[in-house]
Amino acid sequence: MKKSKLSLLLVLSLVLSMFLAACSGGGNKDTGKEKEGTKNAPKEEQLADKQELNVLESSEIPSMDSVIAEDTVSFTTISNVNEGLYRLDADQKVIPAVAAEMPKYNDDKTVLTIKLKKDVKWSNGDPVTANDFVYAWQRAIDPKTASTYGPYFMAGKVKGAEEIVAKKDKATAEDIKTLGIKAVDDNTLEIDLVRPVPYIESYLTFPMFYPQNQKFVEAQGADYAKDAAHILYNGPFKLTKWDGPTATEWVYEKNDTYWNAKNVTLTKINFNVSKDPQASANAFTAGEADISPKLAQAAIISQFEGSDELVRYVEPSIFWIKMNEKNPALKNLNIRKAIALSVDKKAMVDDVLANGSIAANFLVPKEFTFLDNKDFRATTKEYLKTNKEEAKKYWEKGLQELGVKEISFVYVGGDTETSKLTDAFVKGELEKNLPGLKLEMNAVPFKIRIDRENKQEYDLLFGGWGPDYADPMTFMDLWLTGGEHNRMDYSNPEYDKLIKAANEDLSAKPEERWKTLQKAEELLLEKDAALAPMYQRSVNLLINPKVKGFAHHAFGPDYSYQWIKITK
Repeated sequence: MKKSKLSLLLVLSLVLSMFLAACSGGGNKDTGKEKEGTKNAPKEEQLADKQELNVLESSEIPSMDSVIAEDTVSFTTISNVNEGLYRLDADQKVIPAVAAEMPKYNDDKTVLTIKLKKDVKWSNGDPVTANDFVYAWQRAIDPKTASTYGPYFMAGKVKGAEEIVAKKDKATAEDIKTLGIKAVDDNTLEIDLVRPVPYIESYLTFPMFYPQNQKFVEAQGADYAKDAAHILYNGPFKLTKWDGPTATEWVYEKNDTYWNAKNVTLTKINFNVSKDPQASANAFTAGEADISPKLAQAAIISQFEGSDELVRYVEPSIFWIKMNEKNPALKNLNIRKAIALSVDKKAMVDDVLANGSIAANFLVPKEFTFLDNKDFRATTKEYLKTNKEEAKKYWEKGLQELGVKEISFVYVGGDTETSKLTDAFVKGELEKNLPGLKLEMNAVPFKIRIDRENKQEYDLLFGGWGPDYADPMTFMDLWLTGGEHNRMDYSNPEYDKLIKAANEDLSAKPEERWKTLQKAEELLLEKDAALAPMYQRSVNLLINPKVKGFAHHAFGPDYSYQWIKITK
């Protein structure tokens, strides 16, 4: 999903379903102390009288509609106030949520039958039923909804989805009903897949697949999810204060109608947006915040080195420069290669970020997915390593082919202090190493950056992606021709063919599928220089040591707050 994103010090342990492990997932190996979560929930420690948490966020919430949202801040919030069939627990295991049990499969694993708990309710008292899932999925695939994730997640996987997407605005209500999901009864859901999906159980933890109450959504009309009062909740918490996408503060309160409310200890969480890392650190030191995110600057991190308040981890998120090929100059392969090779990534991570991030000469992150205990990254090559001399040669050749001596690009970046530092470094590197290049810098809020990206109103854009599910494909199918997340006009039929093969014919052949995805990565980066990976991010959080049970996730939403307990 689109990043602003945080994750974890110890490389997170991905414990997947047996089918996923056999096909293409696997499990990351712990390399540090035991993860916070249910494992280290307080035993003998006394709980504080007041179970209220104060958290700083670095971005506003762009959307609270689970079928419209497309970013990590939105999805993390949605996953704490709502719940789908499954969720990740604190140890990265896929566990039943609204579902009563794990799916039952037919012989070829193309039909899933899922029983639902009978005691799950919405915050207005209505029961959560199988029809709520059918409605939400149909709404997500309906072209009129303009969901990004609905077509992206379901087309080619859930029966009928691809055909519905192809009809665009001509899709009828009857067409929408052909989607491969049906309510057998109020508490039984049946999902029909086009073919086996190796990562289906981790897939179903994602918020796009959450239920929605049809009667409530339709009663709200255009106001649905515009603020806290126009949303229903079925998760551990509910939003009691949120005034919409521009709000810089919001509040969770314990949801007493949640089916597992007896095991939720926190009564309230107060969130405030702080885009200045030093201000965030100061607020934490002053006791105004219990969790402070994204200490990305070395000078600030150094203030807390050696403290048990500082938690650092490398997450499986990749940050890159996207190059929009709608611009004729960026359609030129030599120009793209020049840009991709010009930035000193090591200097970026060592001197600008200086927070433990890793220079990325790859698309699929390190220590993310495994096959037979072998890391995807460790079994293939690296690409587009910084080479300023080669970059200049490609640049000169590209200028000659275009018949110009100078080029100007509009560069879209973020408005946080860390983003501004990173973007300034990129500007300096590119303009210094590629004579004749001028960048017009646009520093914009996260929601606006997403909008500019979706509308392709940029030439170069600094962004990133964190995994939605536990498989390399979450990074690979973004770049299919015409794909929902492509948004840079990249198109290569050979790449499309490789991704299609990995999704279809090779879905039950894990070794061949693995090699095919690695070949696709090489084509995308080394041959086509379709985008320029910069770094795999390390996250530095400040967490009050009295806060126990804070769970961070390796894919999908970043955090779960439901297991937190505050000790004296």
